[in-house]
Amino acid sequence: MARQGSGLAFRDEGEHQTLSERLGRFSELARWEDLSSGARQELKIRTLDSLGCAFGALTSMPARMLRQEIDAFGGTPLCTLFGGGKTSPDRAAFYNGALVRYLDFNDSYLAKGETCHPSDNLGAVLAAAEYRGATGKEFLTALALSYQVHCRLSDAAPVRQRGFDHTTQGAFAVAAGCGKALGLDASHIAHALGISGASNIALRVTRTGALSHWKGLAYPNTAFNGLRAAFLAMRGITGPLEVFEGTKGWMQAVSGAFDLDWSLEDLERVLRTIVKKYNAEIHSQSAIEGLLELMKEEGFLGEEIDRIRVDIFDVAHLIIGGGAEGDKTSVQTKEDADHSLPYILAVAALDGKVMPAQYAEARIGRDDVQSLLRRVTVVPDPEYTERFPGEHACRITVTLKNGMEMRKEKRDYEGFHTRPVGWERAEEKFHALSREALPPGRRDAIVKAVKQLEHLTVREFTSLLC
Repeated sequence: MARQGSGLAFRDEGEHQTLSERLGRFSELARWEDLSSGARQELKIRTLDSLGCAFGALTSMPARMLRQEIDAFGGTPLCTLFGGGKTSPDRAAFYNGALVRYLDFNDSYLAKGETCHPSDNLGAVLAAAEYRGATGKEFLTALALSYQVHCRLSDAAPVRQRGFDHTTQGAFAVAAGCGKALGLDASHIAHALGISGASNIALRVTRTGALSHWKGLAYPNTAFNGLRAAFLAMRGITGPLEVFEGTKGWMQAVSGAFDLDWSLEDLERVLRTIVKKYNAEIHSQSAIEGLLELMKEEGFLGEEIDRIRVDIFDVAHLIIGGGAEGDKTSVQTKEDADHSLPYILAVAALDGKVMPAQYAEARIGRDDVQSLLRRVTVVPDPEYTERFPGEHACRITVTLKNGMEMRKEKRDYEGFHTRPVGWERAEEKFHALSREALPPGRRDAIVKAVKQLEHLTVREFTSLLC
């Protein structure tokens, strides 16, 4: 029999349950004790990595625009804004999520037919946890849940080839994580999943052709709405429980049929997520590392290069190499540049690094990089495609102006799940990105707090982020 509680119907386990109810049950049962020591450590590394990205984006133009809107519209000051001030939970989720995402330097997950950024959930889950007065353990558990849901839906139900954006799976991930952080039970989380999943179906055009600011703001928008869905469900608003399998539901309209048994899932998928070594789209990472290693080994400079050829897996070619998602040699903006493998490799060769400074408008427009990027060729390789996503394989061939040709092959890069970064590397990246926004003492305090986050309350933690 269906039971009623807070206005929400919930079927007993013995009866047939919808997929959203099963996911709600999985979410309710998730516990800190379920996480391995390795997963706990990786969640802390991802949190520190995300905060570095956020503080590194604090002075960006979109961040200033968003902050102007928050200051103009206000909001009950319940949750912390990174960099200072407070606002309502949903606006904090949007703003903080935008900071994490804008540089395109936060973590990623690679499935065979999908790529997502699980740390896109952090801003909303943190806001929910701060609103509730949750512990650090509860926050990290909710974040682990968001990672698991986002990654596993990317595995089982990719939507990119159908013309939808990866934020579409994220609508379920953020609703589950926020519901967990708010302490909701299975039935309330199931309704939050229905509200969020049915209402946040986004188009892939966000990341094709000429790119706009929305590339970095699409997921923060989903996170904003996913947190609101959790709050609505918390107060008794119902959503479509058959959001996945129902008539004209998610499977019929968006993903196609898939099978995912949440009763068999764990919270360990964070171990398969990957951290970016370079400030560039995730599929470029091994190619950048390979080019820079080749330059160091052979002792040549970027100015000596005549042309570069990259043989790489097909997803890299399709998204950033000039394949199905548009020409990548017309590069005018930061958004164009960080999704153009020709630009990324050209600027890496000339500057010896790929960091936020490589996306300054003045740098993008210079003749040296504009000329070299047009001499970069990206070719899909069937063997490398077959080895993806287990490997991040590519081959770099550089021809110098004197006719000399050099080649290097890569299988992965530092930050890939086969070569994960440790705490020391995570600290280095955090300090490098946040140096201009935070004084040394505050940076050290944040690092220390993340390291022992399970022993703090979320409000103690967020007090350091102002």
